Amino acid sequence: MLIVFLGPPGAGKGTQAERLAAELGIPHLSTGEMLRQEMQRKTELGERAAAYIHSGHLVPDDLMVDMVTQWLAGGMARNGAILDGFPRTVPQAESLEEALRERGQQVDCVIRLTADRDELRRRLLQRGRLDDNREAIEKRLEVYARQTRPLIDFYHDRGLLEQVDGMGTPEEVFERIQAAIRRRQAMQRP
Repeated sequence: MLIVFLGPPGAGKGTQAERLAAELGIPHLSTGEMLRQEMQRKTELGERAAAYIHSGHLVPDDLMVDMVTQWLAGGMARNGAILDGFPRTVPQAESLEEALRERGQQVDCVIRLTADRDELRRRLLQRGRLDDNREAIEKRLEVYARQTRPLIDFYHDRGLLEQVDGMGTPEEVFERIQAAIRRRQAMQRP
């Protein structure tokens, strides 16, 4: 099963995606974590991405698409995967569809985690990362809302979207995600 996690920064995508990947026995690709590793290693991709990230902007589509399609081409997602932080725009989603189609795969489910904006701010400030200052947080939340709305519609129109309330304890949120996955699996059975 190939699952995409959507949600604003601080919604808990990474935590929940890791947990679900472990339960389903499939890899979890966190593009945010992948980018942070590239920046720490000071690779060309990391240097290019850092300029965008530190100013609160999303990394351009072409960089993200290249990174994810290389990962998919490596064969790790042969039996499914969880994509966390990708796609973030409709062009990225279209590129992902094409790359998957070439491999005889498709996105099976899109989990959209939602959370109150004040709670998102609180969670992000608690993380204490260098790029988690108030100004950058506000900018990322605004950019996410503006750029991701069409993506939510894109997946809704394809009948793949499962909206999950990301408020509450991690255990409560995970139970909601599990219920959404069970609904999807039931819909896909012949």
